[in-house]
Amino acid sequence: MNKPFAVLPLHDSVCQPPTATQLVVDRGFRGLCHLGVFLILLLVVALVVEIGGKAVPGMQKYGTGFIAGTVWDPNQLQYGILPAIWGTLYSSLLALLIGGFFGVMMAIFLTQDFLPPRLAAVFRTIIELLAAIPSVVYGLWGIFVVIPAIRPLADWLHQTLGWLPFFKSSLSGPGLLPAALVLAIMILPTIAAVSQDALRAVPLKTKQAAYGMGATHWEAILKVMLPTAATGIFGALVLGLGRALGETMALAMLVGNSNQISLSLFSPANTLAALLALNFPEAGPAEVEVLMYASLVLMLITLVVNLVGSSIMLMSQQGAK
Repeated sequence: MNKPFAVLPLHDSVCQPPTATQLVVDRGFRGLCHLGVFLILLLVVALVVEIGGKAVPGMQKYGTGFIAGTVWDPNQLQYGILPAIWGTLYSSLLALLIGGFFGVMMAIFLTQDFLPPRLAAVFRTIIELLAAIPSVVYGLWGIFVVIPAIRPLADWLHQTLGWLPFFKSSLSGPGLLPAALVLAIMILPTIAAVSQDALRAVPLKTKQAAYGMGATHWEAILKVMLPTAATGIFGALVLGLGRALGETMALAMLVGNSNQISLSLFSPANTLAALLALNFPEAGPAEVEVLMYASLVLMLITLVVNLVGSSIMLMSQQGAK
């Protein structure tokens, strides 16, 4: 009768069972990870409770009219954030279109053998350094460089295509387009870095199989690499959009801080983050309530965007499986 047997590992083998010290270290590390996750969740809950508690009086006083209102006049006790919501979503989506396109293109350029490895590392470091520039510096650069640079083109578009709603106003100073351009540069490092990781995660054999079937370099990139890394690239875009929704100082300096709803790329607008930053320093007790209400709305918008992005990524992963 055959009896099961086991081969004992040799003393110099790498396949040794974990020692008691290793087990203790492993369990301690797991405990620290669980504690860190719990503390992060606790911090989020505490943040929502603190802001929500201070926003409750404003919610009870103004209700949903605060969200649908279009006038912000503290002197008359009239508060409405619909133009700020519009400006937040409009500027963020414009920035995502611009920054997402160039971010993904940079990721392709730096990972698909267009440059020698050392030169690609230099460009990668330069792109990552963009994330270290303070927001207020971006704002000043936008005021003194971006706005004067795009004003001639904006004036020409307004004079030539002014019948289109996107160009119906002229660029007299701060506006949506300069804010979106600067915001696109600010989210560019995030999108490029995460997209590079997604493209590097594609197995090399996948690309080699495409070459073996006769695909050209660009065909392998566009028809094999990008679809395979689509989930990670979409995650990069969601992170970039979340970054754009919460940007404050650069937009406060560039968007114009005007409570109006317009499709024109050259008209001034407002955002929720800029509204909070500019009104909090001089806010009284009554105005703090509505500002907390506005911050709660901004948190809700960011949460919905991330939930929708996570759901789409989960469905795409399940479809790929």
